[in-house]
Amino acid sequence: MTAISIERFVQEMERLKKEVEAGGFKHGEYDQRLARIIGELRDRKIDADRDTLNQTLDDLLARGVITPGVRSHLASRLGLT
Repeated sequence: MTAISIERFVQEMERLKKEVEAGGFKHGEYDQRLARIIGELRDRKIDADRDTLNQTLDDLLARGVITPGVRSHLASRLGLT
């Protein structure tokens, strides 16, 4: 199994944000999708070092792709904090 590129991770998070904005989720569906993304990252690993991943999360937060809570949750679940 190959590692997930940082670019693919960003694309998945952007896609998730677009779906949220389009109102395409039922209650709890966002959490399920986010958990699946995190699980895949943990299983397959991400092709980035800690600094790059933290910078990517900061960029996603600054662009409004993720909320501060999601940023914190991702950092915690991926062992960045």
